Amino acid sequence: MQIHRVDCLVIGTGLSGSIYALQAAREGLKVEILSIGDANDTNSDWAQGGIIYNQDLEKKSLIDDILNAGSNTSNLAAVENLVTEGAGAVKDWLIDSLAVNFDKSSDGSLDRTLEGGHQIRRIIHSKDFTGHEILNRATELISNEKSITRKANVIAIDLLTLSHSSSDYSDRFKPLTCFGAYVFNTATGEVSAITAKKTILATGGLGDLFLHTTNQKGSVGHGIAMAHRVGARLMDLEYIQFHPTVLGLKNAPNILLTEALRGEGAKIINSSGVEFINSIDPRGSLAPRDLVSRAIALELVRSGESHVFLDLSSINPSFIKERFPSIYSVCLEYGLDITKERVPIVPAAHFSCGGIYTDLNGRTSIQNLNAIGETACTGLHGANRLASTSLLECVVSAKFTALADANEIKHNKFHIPEPKNWKSSTKRADPLLLNQDLLQIKHTLWNYAGIVRSKKRLDRARRILFELEEEIQNFYQDCELTRDLITLRNAIQTAILVVHAASLNTQSIGCHYLIEEA
Repeated sequence: MQIHRVDCLVIGTGLSGSIYALQAAREGLKVEILSIGDANDTNSDWAQGGIIYNQDLEKKSLIDDILNAGSNTSNLAAVENLVTEGAGAVKDWLIDSLAVNFDKSSDGSLDRTLEGGHQIRRIIHSKDFTGHEILNRATELISNEKSITRKANVIAIDLLTLSHSSSDYSDRFKPLTCFGAYVFNTATGEVSAITAKKTILATGGLGDLFLHTTNQKGSVGHGIAMAHRVGARLMDLEYIQFHPTVLGLKNAPNILLTEALRGEGAKIINSSGVEFINSIDPRGSLAPRDLVSRAIALELVRSGESHVFLDLSSINPSFIKERFPSIYSVCLEYGLDITKERVPIVPAAHFSCGGIYTDLNGRTSIQNLNAIGETACTGLHGANRLASTSLLECVVSAKFTALADANEIKHNKFHIPEPKNWKSSTKRADPLLLNQDLLQIKHTLWNYAGIVRSKKRLDRARRILFELEEEIQNFYQDCELTRDLITLRNAIQTAILVVHAASLNTQSIGCHYLIEEA
C-alpha cells in the first residue's frame, strides 16, 4: 500500500475545500485535495442564486434575517461571526483573488438581488450560475498553485485515527486523533493512505439520500458517515431543508429554479392561479424556504395534483433571458419556454442545516480533524437556512479554518505514525442489488422523513433502514471496493443518523415539521 504525506488533506473540491486549499497554500502549507469525480462535480458548481455581500450598515438586519429564518434556534456567535467576517472574506477571495465576474448595475456597482427571507437586496451574483463561475475561477487558481496537489476520481474510505489505524499498538491509549485517510482510486482500484497533520472534511451535503433532490449524484453525507465511524460529535441532522422551486416537468431532471426568480417578481400559484402561500404568510412566495416548501406539499395533498406553478408573467421576457440564461435554455431543451408558460414546480431535498459539530475555526471533537462548509455544523442555520448564506459560509469557514491550521502547524508537534495496511476482499458486489438498496434508502427518507414527518413515519423509516443496514454491511465486508459500494455504505449510515436525530427531536420547528397522528 502506498503512503503519501502532506500537511493538509482536503476531502472535497467544492467551494469550501477549494478556498481552504488556496488559503493554506498562501500560508506556505503543502496541500492535497481530493474529488470523487471531476473537480467541479460538486454542489457548489450548481449553486445558482448568489452570495451575500453585506455592508456595515446592514449587519443588524442580516443577523435578524438569519435568526428569523432559523426559527431563532441559531448559534448567535456563529451568526455574528459570519456577518462580521463575511464581506471581508468575499472581497479577499472572490472579488480580489479570484476576480469573479459578478453582474454589475448600470452605474457600475455590483448588482444585488433579493431572495426569500431577506429584508433587502444584498445578494451578488453571476447570472444564474454563480457557483459555477466562482468554482471555475478557484479551480484555475488551484491548477497554478505548486503547493497544491489535486487528485480526481478518488474517494475517501475511512479516516485514519491513532485509535483505529496506527501500526503502533500503544497509540490507542492516546487522545482520539485523526492523521489522514484511506482513499480509493476509482480508476485503478488501488487503495492508498494519505497521512496529514490536518484532515479537512469538505464533502458537501446529503440531499441524494432523498428520492428528489437538487444535489449532485452521490451527495449522501460521506463526511458525516466517516466522522461518525470514528466517534465525532454530530448536530442538528434532523434539519433538512427542501428547496420549494424545482422543475416538476415530466421526463426532465430535478433542475433547481433559483429563489432569485421570485426576488425579481415570480409568484408561486396553484392550477387555479391562486397565490395560496399568501394566506399562510404575508411574505407569500418570498417567505423562508421551510414554510414555502411545506405550503406546497400541503397544497399538493389537498389538490391531488403532482405540482404547482411558478408564474413569471410579471417579468420582462428579455430580462429573464439576460438574467437567467441557464434556466431559460435548459427549460427550453425540455420544450418549456419560461417567458411564455407557467413552470411546473415541486420541492426537493436541498441543504443539510446540521452536520459534524465544529467551532468557528472548523475544529471537530476529534483532534486534527476539521469540517467546513455544508459538512459542518456551527449552529449558524439553526432549524432552517436563510437563502444565499451557504456559499458565504463556505468562504468564511474555509478561510479561518486554514488560518488556524497554519498557526497550529507552525507551533505544534504532530505524531504521524505508519498506518496499518489495508485489506480488501476480491468478491464482486452485484450492481443490481447495490442500486436497489440505494433506491430503497431514497424512497424511505422521501416518504417517511421528508417535508412532513410524524412519529409513526419515522419509526417505520428506522425499522426499514436498520434491516437494510445489515444487508449492506454484509456486502461491504464480503466484496471488493467500488465507488458505488463505498457510497452505499455511507448512505445507509447517514440516513439512519438523520432519522435518529429526527426521532429524538419532538419539537416541530423549521425544517423539522411534525404532524400529530390520529
